[in-house]
Amino acid sequence: MNGRRTPVPRRGALRAAAGALLAGTVTPGCAANGGVTHAPQKPRNTPEARAVPRPAPVPRRFPGQPVQVEHGPRDRARVALTFHGAGDPALARAVLAEAERAGARLTVLAVGSWLDEHPGMARRILDGGHDLGNHTQSHLDINAMDEARAYAEITGCAQRLRRLTGSIGTWFRPSRARYATPLVQGLARRAGYPHVLSYDVDSLDFTSPGVAAVTRKVAGELRNGSVVSLHFGYRDSVAALPLLLTEIGRRQLRAVTTTELLT
Repeated sequence: MNGRRTPVPRRGALRAAAGALLAGTVTPGCAANGGVTHAPQKPRNTPEARAVPRPAPVPRRFPGQPVQVEHGPRDRARVALTFHGAGDPALARAVLAEAERAGARLTVLAVGSWLDEHPGMARRILDGGHDLGNHTQSHLDINAMDEARAYAEITGCAQRLRRLTGSIGTWFRPSRARYATPLVQGLARRAGYPHVLSYDVDSLDFTSPGVAAVTRKVAGELRNGSVVSLHFGYRDSVAALPLLLTEIGRRQLRAVTTTELLT
């Protein structure tokens, strides 16, 4: 496996966003990390003014599933593409739009500090029909924290999600770890998350191995029920997404939210 990147077909906004990032700095999705103006009020009777955001889904318990979920049922032709929510918001929007054009739905585990900087992303994710969850407030190594600090990381992000959407999000995923320790599992449950979301396919996109390597890694391990770990903030995963969606379709699989995967 090498660092060379293979050409990717031009795909509208996705390609434009990825190309723009090639000339600048990419914000890693999982890296270590006077006056007041008032907008004019909209007329009350316009369709836009009457529109009411859809209620945000809340966490659910899935009977028969373990506390720490790695994959869904192996007898259904479905997979879940999960993205760690951080990085350039323009790139994130392009990823969401690309998935939606293909009829795919994603699961986004958002970092709380990212939501602080880009609060509109929470509603954008939900309005696209995607799952939105909690990936801690600061994206530090939560398994290495003491109980009080780890709980503050989980609830800090949950509070931001609730303020922005009315829900703490449907899923919790630990930061800087594939699996949560028993302590973190218990803290997540106390915060309102019956399950911790892990994954069985790691794209390793955060190592920037190249588009071809990301595509081969995921395609080589993908199977019914797989939960795939990807990141908004790495250009390899962004450029690989159209290829992965094509491969998923070729295998007659459906890319669905994790909630749908387990339902």
